[in-house]
Amino acid sequence: MTAAARTPVAAPPPGPARGTGASRTHARVRTAHLPAPDGTPLATDICLPATPGPHPAVLIRTPYDRRAHRPELRGWAARGFAALAQDVRGRHGSPGTWRPYHGEAADGAPTVRWVRSQPWSDGRLLAAGASYAAHCALALALDPDPTGGPSGPGTPDAVLVAVPALDTAHTAREPSGPERLLGRAGWWAAHGDRPDSDENALARALDADPALLHHLPLTTLPDRLARPLPSWPGVWSPTRRGRLLDAAPTARVPLLAVGGTHDPFAAETVTLWRRWTGAPARLLLGPWGHRLTADPGADAHPKHRLPLGEAYVSWARAALDGRLDAAPRGAVGLGGSPLWLPAPAHPGEPSARYGFGRPTGLRLLGAAHFTADPRHPVRSDDLAVPRPPGPRSGDAHPDASADRCLLVTAPLPRPLDLLGTARVRLRACADTPCADWVARLVALAPDGAAAPLATGVVRRHDPPGRPADLSVPLGPLARRLPAGTRLRLEIAGHHFPAHARNPHTGEDPVTATVLHPSRRTLRTEHCALLLPVSRTCGFTAAVDPLQEISR
Repeated sequence: MTAAARTPVAAPPPGPARGTGASRTHARVRTAHLPAPDGTPLATDICLPATPGPHPAVLIRTPYDRRAHRPELRGWAARGFAALAQDVRGRHGSPGTWRPYHGEAADGAPTVRWVRSQPWSDGRLLAAGASYAAHCALALALDPDPTGGPSGPGTPDAVLVAVPALDTAHTAREPSGPERLLGRAGWWAAHGDRPDSDENALARALDADPALLHHLPLTTLPDRLARPLPSWPGVWSPTRRGRLLDAAPTARVPLLAVGGTHDPFAAETVTLWRRWTGAPARLLLGPWGHRLTADPGADAHPKHRLPLGEAYVSWARAALDGRLDAAPRGAVGLGGSPLWLPAPAHPGEPSARYGFGRPTGLRLLGAAHFTADPRHPVRSDDLAVPRPPGPRSGDAHPDASADRCLLVTAPLPRPLDLLGTARVRLRACADTPCADWVARLVALAPDGAAAPLATGVVRRHDPPGRPADLSVPLGPLARRLPAGTRLRLEIAGHHFPAHARNPHTGEDPVTATVLHPSRRTLRTEHCALLLPVSRTCGFTAAVDPLQEISR
C-alpha cells in the first residue's frame, strides 16, 4: 500500500433516498470531541438526517483526516443514517500519540457507547472503513468490548470493510516472511510518527534519490527521508500474524468485505470473508486496485463501475434489519468481460495443470537455472525481460547469466476464464541457506503487449544445494483471457522494490548490509503452474452484484 492509498469508503450520492421523503443535500456537519478511556478528546464529525429520528448510525474511525469524509457523511445522512467520522488518537484533530494498529478497539468502543446513548440513535450501529480504517472497524467487532464482552454496548451491529489492512504483520510481510518494502515505505513516510499526512513524501525522496530503497540497512530509511521516524524499525519486528483473522469465526455480526483483484490486500479480503462463519458474510470483489472503482484495472468493463455508495446503503439496511441469509454470498467481477459471477465460498483446488517443459504446458525459454543477484534484482515495476546482446527473433532466450527462469504457453485456442486461487508448484534448490522464490504470471497479448496477472513470493530456509518442494501462492484470480493470449511465467529470486532484497546470508533483510548472489536450479519435471480454469462463463451464470450482497 503506497502513500497514495488513503481510501474513503465510497459515499452514497447526496439527495433524497427513495421512500424516505425529502432530505437535505448539504446536511450540517458539526464537530464534537469525545473522550477516549483516558480522557483524550477524539475529534469527531457528526452529520444527522434532516428527518426526525431515531436513526441507525455509521461510524468511520480513520487516521486520514475525518474532514475528508464529510461528503460521505452527508450521503449517509441523506439516506437516513446518523453518520460520524472520527480522527484516531494522535492524528489530525485528535491529540495523543499515534501508534498504528494499537488500541483502536479500546478507543472506539466509548464512541459506540456514546452514539447509542444519544436521542437521535435507535441503538443500531455500523462500523465502516477502508484500508487502515477497515482495521479500526474490524477491531471494534472482533476485540471484546471491555465493558460488556464481544457483544457489549461498544461493539457494532454490522461491519463494512473495504481493502482491509488487517494489522502490521499482514501489511508488512508476506505469510512466509518477505518484506513488502515499497508499500510500507510509502505509507510510513506519508503517515508514520506525525499528526498529519504528507502523501508525496516517498515520491519526492525517490525523485531526489532514485536508489533510495537500495541503501542498506533498510532501517536507515528515515535518515534519507530527513525526518524522525522512530516507529520504522518496529514495522518489521516479529509480531503475531492473523489475530483478527483468527477471531473472524467468532464474529456474530454481519460483514461486507469489499476489495479488488488488483489490490495488494485481495487475498486477505477474500480470506476474511471465508472465515467469517458465525454471521452472514458478503463479498464484493471487482477488477479494481486499492481505491476500488476510482482505480479500475485495464481489464475492467463499464459493467464493473458499480455505484458503491448505493450498494453499501442497500447492504447496511438489510444487515441492520436482520434480512440477510446465513449462507455466505458474494459477487466477483470477471475482468476482461462484462460479467459478475457468484463468489466461490470455498477456495478449492486449481483445476488445470501446466507442467514445465511440456508440449501442452509451459515451454522453457533457455535453461532451468539462473542467478538471483540482489545487487541486480528483478524489478517489480518492470515487465520487460532482458535479452542478451545481438539480434534475436521470436522469444527471448536468456543466456547463462539469466536473472530468472522464463516459460511460456502456446497461444490460447479459445478464451480462458480464470476464477479462483492459483499457485505454482516447484522442486528447486538454491546454493544459499536462505532464498526467496518469486513466481510472476503475465499475459502476453497477440501483439506482444504484457499485462500482469498475479505474483507470489515465498521465503525458504533449506540446506544449500538440496532440492526442496515448495508452493508459491498467486492469490485470487478473476480474469477472462482472449483467444491468442500466451501465458508467461517467470521464476526469480527477487521482486524489488515491492519486496525487499534477500541478502542470501540468512540475515534479516531489514538490517543486512552484505549481499550475495544465489544460484538457483529448477527440476522442471516436478514443476507446474496450477490455475483455476473455469468453464467459459456466459450471462446465464451471471449475478447482479447489488442484489447478491443484499439478500
